[in-house]
Amino acid sequence: MRTLVSASMSLFLAALLVTACATGSPTTTAPSTAATAGPSGSVSPSGSASLFSPTDVAWLQLTVAMNERLLPVLDMVPSRTTDPAWQTFAARLGTAHRADLSTARRLLAGSGAPATNPHEGHDMPGMVTEQELTTLRSATGVAFQRLAGQHVRAHLQQAVRVATAEQRNGVYPATTALAAEVVRAGDAELTRLDRLDPSA
Repeated sequence: MRTLVSASMSLFLAALLVTACATGSPTTTAPSTAATAGPSGSVSPSGSASLFSPTDVAWLQLTVAMNERLLPVLDMVPSRTTDPAWQTFAARLGTAHRADLSTARRLLAGSGAPATNPHEGHDMPGMVTEQELTTLRSATGVAFQRLAGQHVRAHLQQAVRVATAEQRNGVYPATTALAAEVVRAGDAELTRLDRLDPSA
């Protein structure tokens, strides 16, 4: 299931990016009641419609879905390992991902995109499955850290990959700015993860 959905979703996103490049990043116009993003991705009312490209919306939707899947893993850390370095790492990463999730949701609301999650039930690269969560819940200590490290690494690598594509092909400034922050923070967290558990 994951392989088939991963392949189709990768093709879908690739098609959006190619379309954006070929046509000068076509945009979709949100309703006149849409919001514009202010500092730090906050959304404030605007009298004019906000413009988001299909790539912007697709990336925001994927970011929301990916972060929603990772947070349960990070929330498990305090009860599954007593390693202080892991606990600090998970707490920092969780705080940052909750902030990114909140910003992505606000931007999606401003874009006029449907509130429903189009990736509900999908198992794609960077997303932890329900089966994997069940396995994590039965692990403790070093075994848990190894498994969690693998999932966190896969998430961060995929998040950096798709955020880089959004940086290059997105249109809406607050969305591309969030993508730039995801890339910066993701690279930094991958380096910390390397130091935390090189075998993860």
